[in-house]
Parts: sequence; C-alpha cells; structure tokens
Amino acid sequence: MLSLGSGGAKSNKPSFVSYVTPEEIKLEKDPPKEEKHPDLLPGEVVFCSANPILKYTQDDLSQRGVFGTLFCTNFRVTFISDEISQEETAKKFKNKLYGENDIPLMCVDHIYGVYDEKRKLITGGLVKNKCPSKMIIHCKDLRMFQFCLTYTKEEDARKIFQGIAHHCLEEKSLKCVFAFSYEGTTSPDMQRKHETIMFDAPEDWTQEMKRTKSNCRLVTENENFEISTRLPKYFVIPSALDDLVSHQGKGLPVWCWSHHSGCALFKASFPPVAQEDGDFQKHLDTMINAVAHNYLYSVKTEDLSESLPTIQDIQQSYNKFKLFFLIDNSTDFWMSDVKWFSSLESSGWLDIIRQCLLKAVEVVECLEKDNTNVLITEEEGTDLCCVISSLAQIMLDPYYRTLTGFQSLVQKEWVAGCHAFLDRCNHLHQKDRDCQSPVFLLFLECVWQLVHQHTPAFQFSETYLTVLSDSIHVPVFSTFLFNSPHHRESVMKVESPLAQSGPLNCPSVWDWSLQFDSKAQNFFLNPLYSEKVKHVVRRIHKPKHQRQLSLPCSAFKTPPKKGFFKDETDSLKKMLQIKRISRWMGSPDSPMVSSREFYESWQRRPLDYHSLLLPCLDGPAIRLWMQRYLRWIPEVNILGGGSVAITSKLMELLSQVQDLKRALEQRDPSQAAKLDHRLHLQHRPLSFGSSGHMSSFPFAYNRSRSFMPIIPTGMLQSIVLNDNLAIQEDEVVSLV
Repeated sequence: MLSLGSGGAKSNKPSFVSYVTPEEIKLEKDPPKEEKHPDLLPGEVVFCSANPILKYTQDDLSQRGVFGTLFCTNFRVTFISDEISQEETAKKFKNKLYGENDIPLMCVDHIYGVYDEKRKLITGGLVKNKCPSKMIIHCKDLRMFQFCLTYTKEEDARKIFQGIAHHCLEEKSLKCVFAFSYEGTTSPDMQRKHETIMFDAPEDWTQEMKRTKSNCRLVTENENFEISTRLPKYFVIPSALDDLVSHQGKGLPVWCWSHHSGCALFKASFPPVAQEDGDFQKHLDTMINAVAHNYLYSVKTEDLSESLPTIQDIQQSYNKFKLFFLIDNSTDFWMSDVKWFSSLESSGWLDIIRQCLLKAVEVVECLEKDNTNVLITEEEGTDLCCVISSLAQIMLDPYYRTLTGFQSLVQKEWVAGCHAFLDRCNHLHQKDRDCQSPVFLLFLECVWQLVHQHTPAFQFSETYLTVLSDSIHVPVFSTFLFNSPHHRESVMKVESPLAQSGPLNCPSVWDWSLQFDSKAQNFFLNPLYSEKVKHVVRRIHKPKHQRQLSLPCSAFKTPPKKGFFKDETDSLKKMLQIKRISRWMGSPDSPMVSSREFYESWQRRPLDYHSLLLPCLDGPAIRLWMQRYLRWIPEVNILGGGSVAITSKLMELLSQVQDLKRALEQRDPSQAAKLDHRLHLQHRPLSFGSSGHMSSFPFAYNRSRSFMPIIPTGMLQSIVLNDNLAIQEDEVVSLV
C-alpha cells in the first residue's frame, strides 16, 4: 500500500509551536495583547482580519490547533500564529511570495462552512447567511485548512468569512487580479546566464527554425493580429501555403518542429463555423497539400477530438481523482487506504495520462520511423494539440529535456500557442465552468511520467515540475494569466484603462528569483542528469582520393536533360497522391500494437539519453506523482526514519560513483579530477539536513497526527465484502 509507515508516532523532541484544544482556549482569561501583521508584498493591501482564530491541525477528530490571526488581502489568505515557529525559519526551500500558512486567492478551489456539525459547500447565496462555526478551505495545490471562528467576536468572524468567500469565490474582472497591483522588481544578479526563449519576436522563431533545419516560412503579417486574434504575432507555416487572406477564420497549419530527416510536425484548428462553410473541404485539401509539400509529398493527419477525451472529460476525471488527497483526518486516510488502487483506477485520470502518452508515441513513430509529415487537429487547436505536440518534441529532441529548453517549449507551444490559461484554470471564478479543465496540469503529469521512467535524460527534477504546477495559481506572473498573445497585448498596452500610470509589466514565471533564492533553485536541477559529453575530434589532413582526380571536368559541366528531374518528381507525386492522407491504423487496437512494436525495437537499441526517448505504457508503469499529491498528508511520510533511508541510498550511489572514478583514473587521471569537481557541484542539492519526510521533500511538513486509528470491525467487514475484488488486486500489486 501507499502507507509507508505509521507516520503518526509522537516525537520526543520539544515542539516549537504550541497546540491547544478548544477547552484550553476557553480557560484563557485575556486575549493576545498584540495582533501580529503579515509582511506585505509591494502593492499588497489588507482587506479584513480577525483574532483570535483557531487553526486546526489536519486531524479533525483531535480538535487541536494553533491560536492566531487570520487575514485576507488582495493577494492571499494568511494565518499568523501567535507563537514563533523556529522550524519555519530554518527551511532551506522557502517561497518568497507565500509561506506554509498562506493561500493565494487564485489557489482557492472550494470553501466549506460547518453549520450544526454539517458541512456545506459555500456559494454566493450562503455567504449572506449566518457565520459558520468552522471554515474549511480546499486549495488547488491540494492543501487543506480548517479555521474555527467561534472564539472571536461575531462581527469579526462574519467579516473575515464573508471577505474570504467574496474575494476567493465571487466572479471578478481581470483588473482585480493581484498581478496588476504587484510592484515587485527583479534582481539582476539572480538572472541565469541562459535565458528562456519567449517566442515573442521574429528572431526567436528564426533561431528555432535554424536549430531544427526547418524549410518552412515565417509569417510576420499578423504583427497587429490582422490575420487572426487566435494566432501569435509571429508563427511558421509550410512554404507552399501562400495566400493567407483566404484562410482567415478557417484555421492554418502551424509548424511545431522539424525532424532531421526533413519531415515536420504541424497543428491546426478547425473552428465549427469554418466547417459549416461549403468551401471548407477545399480549404482542408489546400492545407493538407501544403503540409505534404514540406517533405516527400506525404502526410498523416489525426483529429485529436475523436481519439482523446474532451476537456470536460478531463475535468470530471480530475475532480474525482483529487478527492483522494484532500483528507480531513487520519481515519478517512486509513479507510481510503483499504481500496486505494481500485479508487485511483476508477477516477480514470491515470488512464487519460496513458492515452496522451500513447498518442504522442504514435506521432513520434510517424516522424522517426516513417519519416512522414504529421498534422494534428482539434476544434480550437490550443488544448490537446499543445499536449501531444509538446510531448512528441520532448521524446524526440533532447534540447527540450533541459531546463531552459523545457521552458522555451512551454513558451512556444502553450503561451505563444494561444492556450487559454485564464479560462482553463478559471482564475476569475466564472460561474460557467464548461471551459475549465486542467489541460496544462495533464501535460505536466505526462512529463513527470517520462522524468520518472528516464531520470538521467532530464536536466530538471520532479521538484521543478511540482513548483511549476503550483505557480499556475500564483496571481503574480503573466505566463498563465491570459488566453492568447492578443488578449495579453490588449490588456497590457498603454491605451488600456488598466494601465493609467503607464504600460503594465507583469513578470514571467521563468524568473524564479522572485520565488526562490539561488540555493533553493538548486532543487530544480536533477543531480543524476546525464550531461552530453562533447568529444574533441582532431582533424587529420588527408589527401584527396585519387579516383576523384581522374574524373573529367566535363562531368561537372554537362547539364542534365531538360525536364528530367521535373518529370520524375511529377510522376512520384502522382503515385503518392492517393496515399497522402492516412489515419494512424485501420482498427482501434492497431495503434497500441504498432506502438508496442516500435517501443520494443527502440528498447533493443543502445541506451542513449540524448536521442529518442519513449515511455513504457504498461499498466504498472504509469505511476502516481507522489511528491505533488502526497506531500501534505503526514501518514505517507516516514517521520524519524526517512533520512536514514535516504542516506543509505546515497551511500550506495556514492559507492558506485567511486568505483567509476577509480576506473576512470586508470585511463586518465585529469578526467577523474574534473569528475570530482562536477560531482561536488551537482550533488549539493542532495544535502537533506534533518528532514525525514520522504515523499514531500523538499516541501517540509511540520504537522503531525495521532497513531493509526482502529477502524471499527463492522465497518471494516463491510468494506471487505463490498470491495473484495479490489482488495485482492491491491494485494497483488503491493506484492509486486
């Protein structure tokens, strides 16, 4: 099972934070003498506050908590304890913008109120009712907070409850987001040497085309969004596509990446309005012909709307999946542990991840094995197209497995690719949630599967992916705040009423110095990354081959027969024209079989982390992203024993490194010295200190719960009878 240990054992060490029960609070004669205030960010203002507030530990049954003040600002909901936690100040991995007891407003998912021991979901109508005795906040990063409101004045309790509910749940305009009030600056000394390519200038696209040796054409006519507001200012299309005016509103094949063989990957949108046009089929043929002309007049197309789940299916599946990690108390956790694997499987989330990876492998197979152009399409062209095209490029191109390369990929395929972050993440809490869907999180989940299966191939770590998933809901950065470059520019330009004091300049999420210092950013790097070794080849002068000198000069001057190559090319085009449009396979089961054969043939090749990379798609190979989903649950963390297990594993790795070093010394002592220096630099992030949290590291979790509760016999027997088959499956998996 996923329960790695009891996790609830009480430590003998003295606690720096005082935990009290409600009965102990009642015995207090005087309230706190001085109310503490949070350290506000530039541009942050306090809306309301209340004191005293009891913040419960996650163990709802123990009714123990910490006494302090609850604030609501234009950036976050924050709780300031009356006691100073020395553990908090000793953290090595600390976010500068918000702490463990801070909840960014955009990170709030749901708020529940407890009325007469019954929990109710808070909506706009319930806010005006009487104040609940307890307020429970579920966060999008899967943290959960419980605040008792019965020990403060009724008026203060009502104000803080209504203030938090209003600013976190009510529909709002974009100008109310904290990013437009934030006045922070970037430290120039914290900038990294290699900056992320933003793909907001023609030279960025030219550089990428040159790197991949693409023969497509850069379009700059959309600089003022005259062609389309659903396309970036600059983009790349097949060279054979000339007339852009006739394609307005009907979708264009946009270049994503070029294979070294010459074929390329394209994506396009087919808006419903365009499909109703009588000339749409002619437009479709024109697009496919343009893509086919890119290389050998061959192209394979795939409508992702037909072969992958819809964005609504993705949202529904994730809603079921995340409930398994929002745990109220220890008893609920251990009850869920009895049927853990069957519950996760029933949500369908892991299966959606598998489907996306499988579709990306099919695209890779067409490019790598068949050397065929690929055109993927969907209605908007900005959701699943972004997922599949990005995954395919990560599998094919080792540059995108570096930290800078991955960030550039997100900029190219997602930000410049017009993914509707504002709508999909529902940052403005719109009542119509049909547009909401965690598509970008789904992409990060798929990338984590690749990182987990092929760790040495990636320069960045799973901690980096976890922090990136958290940063989506931090209302400071412009990266995940808009629906398209046109939307961003229309809001950020000087003429906008939101920018009365000048043009707005929201920072990018890639400026990690705003959130973490340089030591904390070391956790973003994978210490096991297999860096590509550059071999220095000495050029030896060789005389020209003598047979070359024997060729007559006339051989270079005689022109070929006029029209010979043209006739042969036209003949080849006619032969291939019938097969230029093809689906992946004939039957529904064929893609999996073909992909399996492609994966097995790849496995037989010599291991090279800087070439093609494919995921294993077998059932047990698709794993749970433990760091992201289990980091806030104390029961799955090994308290007191984690550091020993980590040290043991590191000693084993160190022993292997020393063996390799000795072998290297026998060949070249100078290279061994360089290896020592490199290991010293790369393994600094592995200094864990006293942390004993396995799955949550480096996200320190200081709360604790009681021992594993005894589940009532009758309840346990009922679970066993109802889920006997699921339990047997879990036992088989756990034994494996």
